[in-house]
Amino acid sequence: MSEQDLPAELPGWIAAHVKLYQDDPDKGHMWDSGVAGGPGPLPTLLLTTTGRKSGQPRLLPLIYGEVEGNYVIIASKGGFPTHPAWYVNLVDNPDVEVQVGHDKFTARASTVDGPERQAIWDHMADVYPPYNDYQTATERQIPVVILQRS
Repeated sequence: MSEQDLPAELPGWIAAHVKLYQDDPDKGHMWDSGVAGGPGPLPTLLLTTTGRKSGQPRLLPLIYGEVEGNYVIIASKGGFPTHPAWYVNLVDNPDVEVQVGHDKFTARASTVDGPERQAIWDHMADVYPPYNDYQTATERQIPVVILQRS
């Protein structure tokens, strides 16, 4: 995957993060979330979905957590009323590519509901507290996604 796989409308700082991650995974893995109002360095992964309309790979960096040996991501979109495109893509095609540091692998994505969702949400809100503000800002339930290595 390359920068060309990034959606054109992404801010430059996200494209710069992806480039750093691809060039030097050790440096790119920990992202300084202060640029987006976060608490400082946070672990990020690169997620590649398949565009549901284009069929083309779509790559994004996302904050992640770990739960029971799987990686977990949050489809917050900053609290906007609609789901992020990457989430809609993986609902249509849950087979994704993931990079965590130097580790690149395929995974199957699934959305978590009920008490399991709440437990993972609480864990991820500890990792990145703005998630709670994002949930308050929208009427939709923000999806919690588990990435299970294929």
